[in-house]
Amino acid sequence: MPDTVVIAGAGPTGTWMACELRLAGVPTVVLEQDPDISPHSRALTVHPRTIETFALRGAQHRMLAEGGQLPSGHFAILDERLDFTTLDTDFQFTLTLPQARTTELLRERAVALGADMRSGHRFVTFAEDDAGLTVTAEGPDGEYTLRADYLVGCDGTRSAVRESAGIDFDGTPSTALGALGDVRLSEPPDGPVISEWSLDGTFMCVAMPGDLYRFAVHSPEDVRTDWPDDFTLDELRTRVRRVCGTDFGMHSPSWLSRYGNTSRIAREYRKGRVLVVGDAAHQHMPAGGVGLNVGVQDAMNLGWKLAATCNGWAPETLLDTYHAERHPVGETLLEQSQAQTALFMDFTLQGQELRSFLARVIAERPQFKEALTERLSGLHVEYPPTDPAHPLIGLRAPNLRFADGHELFALFDRGEYVLVDFGRVKGFDARDLDLGDATGRIRRFRPTTASAEHRVRWADVGAALIRPDGYVAWASDEHEGEALARELRTATDAIHRAAAMS
Repeated sequence: MPDTVVIAGAGPTGTWMACELRLAGVPTVVLEQDPDISPHSRALTVHPRTIETFALRGAQHRMLAEGGQLPSGHFAILDERLDFTTLDTDFQFTLTLPQARTTELLRERAVALGADMRSGHRFVTFAEDDAGLTVTAEGPDGEYTLRADYLVGCDGTRSAVRESAGIDFDGTPSTALGALGDVRLSEPPDGPVISEWSLDGTFMCVAMPGDLYRFAVHSPEDVRTDWPDDFTLDELRTRVRRVCGTDFGMHSPSWLSRYGNTSRIAREYRKGRVLVVGDAAHQHMPAGGVGLNVGVQDAMNLGWKLAATCNGWAPETLLDTYHAERHPVGETLLEQSQAQTALFMDFTLQGQELRSFLARVIAERPQFKEALTERLSGLHVEYPPTDPAHPLIGLRAPNLRFADGHELFALFDRGEYVLVDFGRVKGFDARDLDLGDATGRIRRFRPTTASAEHRVRWADVGAALIRPDGYVAWASDEHEGEALARELRTATDAIHRAAAMS
């Protein structure tokens, strides 16, 4: 029987983690201390790479049907917006969907896949022995214990799992605040998104489902290290009027909240049998709405690796690559968030000039604008190998389309490696090759007709092996059949050699 995993936290990160494990048949228990999903959704946007992640498992359809699509984004609320329609993806937009609904949809999927979802049950602590973990939880009937082989903390910035494991959370305290309010408007603005920055403060307004509008505001008085009283509707009205002369007739708030720019990252994403994911691994100012998205990407990176380890066909050392690949992403997240905070919280003439200069450079330098757009979208993340190799290795694979009507993303619905034989090499057919221990763990695909793709990077590729999370594990431009077969066997032996060791 596969190993058992206990997940603490059933937000989008924890539920997607559960979905990945259950897709591979791993027994999974999810502990969520809140009995119901909170209606308050700090996260509101799903970025292109996250939509791609859901699309790799066929889980995107209801989200796309319900969410609003915004073809642009912002960096530090600069006037020059970032254009998502230039991105190499099927999803050239951010999706506006409240976190509460995203969570609900992912929980439905996790339960349908067989996850043991326990709402109103909180993680308390754990003890480790040679055979595994004893996890203590508390539910409506009191404390109880669970046996687990691995424990995954998806329980937020105040993670009890991280603290119980003794994982340091390094960083800096808050030096600037922001506030948000979800309200109704009697005089709503035109368009789904408006924003403005001035020396008196800044605000952004985004239309939400249910006739709600979200306002995010920052003001000169927010540059502080102390924490003031609760945020009020009158305070929100005052701040918005100060910047644009009207409060749009805001009334009937459903949520008002403050947040800070505390910037911290877990020193270790893995400590033995314990792993931390999402906000349990990194905390930052919610600039650009990237937090939920990076958390889901953490879960996608770890999910298939933990499933492979639990099912016995990968070594436990595979889990070390989770930290190696995702910790740098977390560091970049903190750097980017703090850079944006510095830009939109500098309410001085010098800050105004800096913003004006950067907006002009972004407008005049398409490559700079493209780089910022890719960073915000999540499409820029790479996991390159340390040794020289094919330039595609470590990059995300786009949704390649073939002349026979097949699409690459549709091949990942079972969460397996996918081997694509482009049919360009005479004497080579991946469907007929003996891949040793990898047989049965790799889905092989060869289009019945030649590829219709004309992407420059993929034009000469004879075959490519793509990881379950959609990143290229191996690719080759070799056009001699026997040589290509040898390269492929070497690649699959390296990936799956654990099966022979176990």
